[in-house]
Amino acid sequence: MVDTDEAKRRRAAIRRIKAKRWFLIHLAVFVVVNTALVLVWVSTGADYFWPGWVMLGWGIGVAAHGISVYGGSRPISEDQIQAEMDRDRGLGS
Repeated sequence: MVDTDEAKRRRAAIRRIKAKRWFLIHLAVFVVVNTALVLVWVSTGADYFWPGWVMLGWGIGVAAHGISVYGGSRPISEDQIQAEMDRDRGLGS
């Protein structure tokens, strides 16, 4: 089977949509679980804020996940490659 450019673009689009859905699920679970932890903290006396450690560690993971889906892993375009090559030669701004 010959893989057309349109078929490749379609598969890439489907992968991006799935990645965005999984991120939103991850974010929702993060919010629900951490809300529950804060409620447990409040109901047990609200002394030392121990849920903050969970929020910090897991929050770093959620942030990295979000960056990978929405910003950090975009495909490199030919224009970007050419611009970088031009900068390397001292031709770019």
